[in-house]
Formats: sequence, C-alpha cells, structure tokens
Amino acid sequence: MREGRLTCRALVERYLRRIEAYDRNGPALNAIILTNPQVLAQADAMDADFKRSGSLRPLHCVPMIVKDNFETLGLQSANGSLALEGFVATKDAFQVKRVKDAGALVLAKSNMAEWAFTPYETVSSILPGYTKNPYALDRVTAGSSGGTAAAVAANFGLIGLGSDTGNSIRGPSSHQALVGIRSTMGLTSRAGVMPLNLLADIAGPMGRTVEDVAAVFQVIVGEDPDDPATEAARGRPREDYLQALQRDGLKGARIGVLRQAYERSTAGPQAPGVTAPKDTTDPEVAAVFMRAVEDLRRAGATIVDPATVDGLDAIRRPQGLGPCMGFKYDINRYLASHGARVPVKSLAEIIRSGRFHPTVQRRLEQAEQGPENGPDTPACQGEMAYRQQVRDAVLKAMDALKLDAFVYPTWSNPPRLIGDLNSPHGDNSQFFSPTTGFPAIQVPMGYTRGGTLPAGITFLSRAWSEATLVRLAYAYEQATGHRRPPATTPPLR
Repeated sequence: MREGRLTCRALVERYLRRIEAYDRNGPALNAIILTNPQVLAQADAMDADFKRSGSLRPLHCVPMIVKDNFETLGLQSANGSLALEGFVATKDAFQVKRVKDAGALVLAKSNMAEWAFTPYETVSSILPGYTKNPYALDRVTAGSSGGTAAAVAANFGLIGLGSDTGNSIRGPSSHQALVGIRSTMGLTSRAGVMPLNLLADIAGPMGRTVEDVAAVFQVIVGEDPDDPATEAARGRPREDYLQALQRDGLKGARIGVLRQAYERSTAGPQAPGVTAPKDTTDPEVAAVFMRAVEDLRRAGATIVDPATVDGLDAIRRPQGLGPCMGFKYDINRYLASHGARVPVKSLAEIIRSGRFHPTVQRRLEQAEQGPENGPDTPACQGEMAYRQQVRDAVLKAMDALKLDAFVYPTWSNPPRLIGDLNSPHGDNSQFFSPTTGFPAIQVPMGYTRGGTLPAGITFLSRAWSEATLVRLAYAYEQATGHRRPPATTPPLR
C-alpha cells in the first residue's frame, strides 16, 4: 500500500471473493452469518484518507472477522440465536472500537455456538447448519468461536475476534491450526460482548501467526470503565507485545509439562464386575505433543517433566449453594441494560419465544430454574475462595520449580466427526486458565490422522505474563512452522 501496488478496496474485494467462493459454495464452510454491506465504502474512505495523509494506522485496512456475540455498530449482533435476531447495538464493543480506531475493518460477523454454550461444535439457530472444519469438512470446528476460527483458517479475513469462557478461543484455534490467546482476567475488556459467565469470560484475537495475534492484542488491552474487571490492570506498565517477538525466546526458559491438564481417564470395563481406568488421551495427539516438547528443548528451553501442581485434589468448591452468578444472572442484566432495543428482555422470555436451536433448550431451562446468586451471596464468596486456592497452588508450583510456563496439549483428541457427541472430546482448556484467571496461548503443534487433523499446544503462565507467553510461543512457532493452509480453500485465480 505504501508503494501504491495495492489499495484497501482491492484487498477487501479479494477477501469478499473468497467468502463468496467458499462459505456458501465449494466446501460450504458455513462460517459467516453476514458480511458488512458498508465495508467497500469504508475501504474507499480509508484509501482516500491514506492518499491525503500518507500515514498508516497500526491495523490499517486489516479485514477482521468478528464473532456474533460482539456488539458492532450497524451490524446485527445476535449471539447465534434467533431470539436476538434484528438486534443492532448503539455502540461498538470495546475491543471492536479499539481495532477500528487502529484502522481495521469489520468484514463479517461469524457463526458461533448459540449463547456460547458448547465447546464441542459450532451450530446456531441464526445460521442453519453446522460450521465445518476447513481441514476436514466432516469434522467439527470446536466451539463456541468456531465460526471465527474456520473463517480465519480459510482466509476469509486476516484475523478475528472470539470469546473464551472455558475453551472457546483456544479450542477452535487448536482444531484449525491457529494461534489464540486468552488474557489475564482484567487485562482486556469484555464490555459489549454478550456474557456467558462473567467470572470467566474473556475476549481476544485468533489468527494464523503469533505476530498477527500480538499486533491485535497490542491494540485491545486497556482499562475500560464499562468493565470493572479491568480495574485490576490500573497502574500496571503497558507492555510492548511486538517487542516480545523474539526468535530465540525459548533460550534459557524453564517449561513444565503439566500432565494434570491432559492425562485423564474414564471408567472402562476390565472384567465382569470390575472397572479400571481407561486412558482417553489419543495416542497420536500424545506423540505429537511429546515431539513438541522435544522441539522446545532443542530451541533452548529446560524441560521439567512432570511439573505437578500439588494439592489440587484436596481443593473443593462449596457444595449445595448453587452457582455464583452465571448465565442467568449475567444474561438477564445484559438484556435489561439494552431495554427496548432487544427483542427479548430476560432468560424467561428467551425460553418462551422458542427461537433457539433445540440442542440448547435443556440448558436454557436449567439455567432459568436455578438461583440468581449475586456477588455478595455465600455461593459467590465460596467460589472466590475456591479460585484463590487454585491460584495459590498453581503459583506455588511455578515458584518452586522456577517455571516460566506450563505446557500441555490444548485438546487430547482430534476434532470429532460432526454430530459425534459420544467419543472422548479431549478438551483440556476448561480448568487451569479460567479458574485462575491466568493467561494462556495456543499454537499449532502438528497434525494427526495422516497429517490431516490439526493439534495444538497451550502455554500457560502467571497473571500479567502475556509478553512472556508471546515470546515463548513465537520462538516455538518460528522453530517449527507447523501451520499450513487448508486444502479445501486454495488461492483463487
């Protein structure tokens, strides 16, 4: 663009052609709910501004895919549900505004697991049919940000925004050979992102490279009065995540293999009347992960294996008090804050409307039947005490072993076949990062099933250590170069 060989409009047109060719046609990934009807006019305005000023903003003309639960000016934001069809917010979500201010364009809104409920697949009522994994069209994308992941993996946009309550940035990134980061609780704002559970909700970037993700992350971090959680970052020095992109960033690092995150069992038959543990970790994923650990070692890291967090089994959530806040509490307050602009005003109205995918009905009804425990209730006091105990145990282990980060496979099993909810899922993301509020970054680590199905590695570290995670992840990515584009969506002529 500086040399005059490419305009913003031409770039956006190329991405729109890819969406036209591959989202409803060809492999029919079904990842995009809608494209921005104003995006070409916005690109023209960006070209005119650049011609006049000669300056480029940090994300100049970066075409972005935005998950359907982010409020976006001028575009419907429905959280994947027909119950919210037609809702258009009066302002952008904090992170959407930040990327726009930096020069990015919202190219499209992506499909998601409805209400962000499931980490296992991407199906909603607002867009009929499943979103497909571009690496294998009969496989799931994981959820709930699977539409963003599929779209970015297939190069429908340069990078995307997703949300992650237990898994939903890192899991879809693992299934589709992407980089995804879940930040420290409080470093990034969730304002304008429809909630699933604000105790653990995080929003952030998903991209094809660590560098792309770091560039967007640099823009979106920051305190926001509309999200009280970001008060925790007040007074902290602002990090330069792009300076953390160091090819030798693993030299001298101490990395712990967190087997507690992925070595799990279920009861399986052994003999009549006897059950024994049955390992559910896929052996191919385990082999790919151990090769990744050796790659870390060859790149200069000291490996501690196993790196055990002692005492976790003894930490228990309080029983009989119900959930602390949670979906019913958060969604009712979110809907109330928008008044007449939303077509439904409460979880009870959502259920009465019947405008949702049948697979989420039971969960909606269970949430409505449960209590609304506010932050001052015994349930929330007990939950906060439980989370602090887990944080203390993780920090104690990291300090004792002098670790820069833990690593583990993001999922222990390959992407499931679409419609399969019976075989082991292998999701390893639900506990450590969401419970502690500590950051984690997922990076491609290779493939299983004859080199067809992606697998990913997670780096987890202390609060506010995102620069360390970017440094480690970038060095690993540059040393291995595992990501390759999916064959189902080749370059267009």
